[in-house]
Formats: sequence, structure tokens, C-alpha cells
Amino acid sequence: MNCQEVAVRGADIITEVERAIVGKRPVLDMMLAAVLAGGHVLLEDYPGVAKTLAARSLARVLGLSFKRIQFTPDLLPADIVGGQVFQREAAFGNLTFRPGPLFAQVVLADEINRATPKTQSALLEAMQEGQATLEGETYPLPQPFVVLATQNPIEYEGTFPLPEAQLDRFMARLRLGYPDVAQEVEILGRRVQRRTDEVRLEPVVDAGVVLAMRDAVEGVFADPALLQYMTDLVARTRRHGALALGASPRGTLSLLRVTRARAALAGRDFIIPDDVKAAAIPALAHRLILSPDLWTREVRTEDVMAEILEQTPVPRTGPGPAG
Repeated sequence: MNCQEVAVRGADIITEVERAIVGKRPVLDMMLAAVLAGGHVLLEDYPGVAKTLAARSLARVLGLSFKRIQFTPDLLPADIVGGQVFQREAAFGNLTFRPGPLFAQVVLADEINRATPKTQSALLEAMQEGQATLEGETYPLPQPFVVLATQNPIEYEGTFPLPEAQLDRFMARLRLGYPDVAQEVEILGRRVQRRTDEVRLEPVVDAGVVLAMRDAVEGVFADPALLQYMTDLVARTRRHGALALGASPRGTLSLLRVTRARAALAGRDFIIPDDVKAAAIPALAHRLILSPDLWTREVRTEDVMAEILEQTPVPRTGPGPAG
């Protein structure tokens, strides 16, 4: 599969998802780019803005197996990973592994910050290595494997903030935001026309096609000048006065991967500076920690990242591998 085919397939996927999600094309594009880059996505926004619907719709259209886990304070790691179950059918009985909801190609971790850190950590190995370990045995997860997590940024009672190590494993953090007036009117009009809350979406691709699209993304050319540009952006986060902690090398790699996926979805086999600019805030802002003296002010890491983008010189590059 080449990048032109990736672009066609990607457009078909987003068009079908937009039958359920109105007016959020940039967010959906970035979600798909993260999936094709082999990453995971954190959807952080207010209640009722279609975070869960967006995740469920994308899984359906991609033709991937889907499991939803509702994170709560009493959720245990075994509720996610699964456990050993005693089977009495054998002569002396034996233990058999019964996989939990983690063993799906798309896992929706709904309200992930409502579970305890111990339970949240059950996702760490899965998100990083695509496998789960139980009782000394390692079990591979189905591929492609994607975690789409949601959390509410304004509710703190009964929640447990995600540790930095876990945030760093999300390739992108996205916010859907409220629809504008015209979009909300369209949402109401579609609901009246459907006569039901449920939007029936059809799979556009399957797991094999998604994996082929991922392979195509790996062939996207990255000019050395743009690699230097990405590195400069990350380096500036590590010495910015408003930040106590900058982005990690995993953040740099995530920026590269999602940037290449965006280029492929645009039908290009090379990245351009605009790809990097579009991906920088979703891929890096959630990895940054503000200095303590800014915690009480209305400053967000997205604002700091936007400032860094403005201050970092953009390189001139050729149109592709041949320059």
C-alpha cells in the first residue's frame, strides 16, 4: 500500500465516523493518525462532548474488536487483564487463563483517572509492549492494539491523576471542545431524522488493512532538517522557564511517528513543516509539567508549547527524498 492509498482509505474512514461526530474533523484526523502511528490516545474534555462516542465510532469503522472498561475506584488489575480460572472438567482440575477486556484490538478506558494507580498501571506493559504478563506467563495482545482513554479535566473528587509515566505512553492528548451553534443545530437535526440515539456505522476497513496502512506510514521520508526541527522543539521544552519538566525522548519519537502518519493521510510520502506544527501540541503538551509557581495561574502546557512553536525557526526543506 502506498501513501495515496492510505489517504483514500483514511478519507473513507473519517467520512464514515463523521456520520456520528459532527464538526470535529481535525480531532478525528489526529486520532486516526495516532492509530496509524501505532500509538494510544487520551481524550480529555468536559462531560457530554462525545469522547466515548468518538472512540467507539472509530473502532467500529476500523473493523477492529472493541472492549470498553469503565474505570472506577474499586476496579482491580485482574478485572482488566484477566486471571487464572480453575477448570474442574479435567481429572485433577487445572488452571486456565481467562483473558480480560484488555485482549481486544481497541480498548476504551473510560474515565481512566477514576481508578487507583495500581489499576491504572495494569495498562503500562500493554501500552508499551503490546503484551500482558500474569503469574510469570506473557500473553501477546491482538494487533493492532490501541488504547483510547477518556478523562474529565474539571472533576477531582474520587479521581487519581495519571502519573507522568502513564501520560508519557499516550502518543497524543486531544480535546474535542463544544460544538458551535451551527454544529449543535446539525446534531439536533440528525437526531430528529434518525428517530433513535444510536448511529449505525459500517466498517470501512479491517485489521489487515490497518496494519498495511501502518506499514505505509513507516515508508514516509523525513528530511534531516525536519528531524533537527523536531529535536529543537523538544529541547526548548527542557529549558523553558515556565516548565519544571520538558518532553522525554519518547515524546520526540511520538512526534516523528504521528507527523509521518499525518503526511501519509494527506497522500504524501514525505513530511513538511506544517505536519510537525499540527502534531506538536497534541504529541508533546501532555508530557510537560508547569513550574510550581504557575499552578495557580491560568496557564496551560498547550499555551507554553504554542509559544515554543512560534519561537523556533522553521527550516526550509525540499519536496521529498530527492530534495
